[in-house]
Amino acid sequence: MPRAPDGTAYDLTGPLGAPVVVMIHGLGLSRACWQWTTPALTDRYCALRYDLYGHGDSVPPPSDPNLSLFSDQLAALLDHCDITNATLVGFSLGGMIVRRFAQDAPDRTTALVILHSPHKRSEKAQNAILERVVQARQAGPQSTVEAALDRWFTTDFKQANPAMMDTVRGWVKANDKAIYHTIYRVLADGIDEIVSPDPAITCPTLVITGDEDFGNGPEMTHAIAAEIPGAKTLILRGLRHMALAEDPSAINDPLRNFLDRQDTPT
Repeated sequence: MPRAPDGTAYDLTGPLGAPVVVMIHGLGLSRACWQWTTPALTDRYCALRYDLYGHGDSVPPPSDPNLSLFSDQLAALLDHCDITNATLVGFSLGGMIVRRFAQDAPDRTTALVILHSPHKRSEKAQNAILERVVQARQAGPQSTVEAALDRWFTTDFKQANPAMMDTVRGWVKANDKAIYHTIYRVLADGIDEIVSPDPAITCPTLVITGDEDFGNGPEMTHAIAAEIPGAKTLILRGLRHMALAEDPSAINDPLRNFLDRQDTPT
């Protein structure tokens, strides 16, 4: 398993010299969540998947987690892999990180794909996520995972796919109780850094969510796109937060079409 000098675990697959697509997972998950997406890309693109600090096989955060720390992690990984610029695909928390990075390093950001990621929340929704942060701090990730699975997958799919539920449940429960809630707080509080982005994000952008993604729904997706000139939106019918696992083609087809339309430098 490759590991960058800062302890970031990563995989780099695809044709040598091909345009690079960096894939950034969500809270509590790992680079393994891209297993349903990568095969649709790597005939033409080089896919760089990595574990955020405090997740998967990467080391704990070297300082208090925030979006800037995760943006710096990405910059260091690109340097280590000798990648000048890339298209960034971010899921949930990953979608927040790519927006932070696009502001910090616009010259390294060729395009963005933002999947199921938040914009400014209502007071009720913000209070709900803050309550989950407290719950995670007190009782660990296992205390939040069952409710998360209900939010992430449609009821019928969840009931019909117990093995996948066990897999995703295992990813979340593997997180360190002492660290998990500190990164959960970034998901809750980091949004102010990327709403009304300054400097503006100007690269080609595609923003996707499901019409049943109750925490990161269509209204948020349209709000994100409205702040990025020329950004396109796609609302997936009958899908929730983890559409990339429940119905991979619903994500993979528009993602691949978007990538193929970009004149992405190597």
